[in-house]
Amino acid sequence: MEANKAIEIWKKACEFLSSAISPDIYGRWIGVIEAVGDDMPGQLTLSVPNGFYQDWLEEHYLPLIHKALVVAGEQNITITFAVDGARQAAEDVPSVSNASKKEEGAKRKGLKSYNAGGVLNPRHTFDNFVVGASNTFAHAAALAVVENPGRAYNPLFIHGGTGLGKTHLIQAMGQTLLKRGKGTVCYTSCEAFTNEFIQALQQHELAAFRKKYRHIDLLLIDDIHFLAGKESTQEEFFHTFNSLYENQKQIVLTSDRPISEISNLQKRLVSRFEWGLVTEMEMADLETRVAILRRKREQLNIRLADEALFFIAEHVRSNIRKLEGSLLRAASYASLMGKPLTNEMLEYLLRDTIEQENQTALTVEGIQRMVAEYYDIRLGDMTSKQRPQNIAFPRQVAMYLCREMTEQSLPSIGNAFGRNHATVLHAHRSVGSKMKTDVGLRQTILSLQQRLGGGNAPG
Repeated sequence: MEANKAIEIWKKACEFLSSAISPDIYGRWIGVIEAVGDDMPGQLTLSVPNGFYQDWLEEHYLPLIHKALVVAGEQNITITFAVDGARQAAEDVPSVSNASKKEEGAKRKGLKSYNAGGVLNPRHTFDNFVVGASNTFAHAAALAVVENPGRAYNPLFIHGGTGLGKTHLIQAMGQTLLKRGKGTVCYTSCEAFTNEFIQALQQHELAAFRKKYRHIDLLLIDDIHFLAGKESTQEEFFHTFNSLYENQKQIVLTSDRPISEISNLQKRLVSRFEWGLVTEMEMADLETRVAILRRKREQLNIRLADEALFFIAEHVRSNIRKLEGSLLRAASYASLMGKPLTNEMLEYLLRDTIEQENQTALTVEGIQRMVAEYYDIRLGDMTSKQRPQNIAFPRQVAMYLCREMTEQSLPSIGNAFGRNHATVLHAHRSVGSKMKTDVGLRQTILSLQQRLGGGNAPG
């Protein structure tokens, strides 16, 4: 849709939206949206300041926005949200020659340090990163890298579940080096890297693509597990990695799983990813979660009592994005209603999130309880430090079932058993291997799965 038409349609939609919701809510969530043009007929692209706005609007206000468009006389329009920075990066990505022009322009201006990749979120700094027991090691490693890039830990591989702050941490590294004038920084996602490589192939621009990625000082790639199964992209990245490493240029990678858990990844890439330092980010403990909420409250100038923050932190444990989303939901309600929030009201407002959290916790605990009953051991043995075979093996079985039957990450499962992710991975592999030759164990696993509500035969 053309830019002028997009702006006109959105202006009409806003007339309805401003009358349908309170001024406070409109100003906080709708007023920040801008309509922008694109090349897709029948598509309205709405630009927002950051990824959090995009997630929140898609989850809570998309039906209302669709209704506003219908009221404005637009029946069949597809809505697409785009983050400002991501949109600018997308304009740079499709043509590798554009990236080269950007680089040349920076050189002509005499810049010793510039960003050759996607736009970095200005909020993602070390000052805004809340350090706790769950991320101390990763944070310390990141600081060491920016103090001595290319030499301290190369590559730095950070893994952990979704929403734990991996992107925040690596973008903070990029912004620190840019501020210090330490050279060229390139931040991108593995998906964007892959798409750019494919386009370079199609447009015969491989030389420009390689020039961009092999002549930078700090390469930050999010979600490197996206490489799984993409043989040509893996081959290209292998050579990019080698070129940067040999020239003592820093490489930082993030993944939602440990290196050993990324399937269909070339062994030589696995080996290189393990050359430097591998560190894990886990879910924040209660104290860190409260500190995160306090920092967010200060940043957004939200009026919410500490009691409410503690309630949110105690009930939202699995994901920092959910944690911050719950804070904004509570703050929006308090601002709209103009009165303090009670725990009862918070419980009602966050009921869906709390229910999801409780279901997740009960799933792991339920597996532990069922396996403990089956093998006639105490539930407490699942998390104890005792290692006799009559306790250790049932514990491994429970870990195997948690890995097979829940969507929990290895670190999350490990936490539930008082172990680390490597122990869970070992248990999963050990039980899976024994099942191939032990028919009795295979039947036991099948029986437990059926009792737990998952009747599929183990593979």
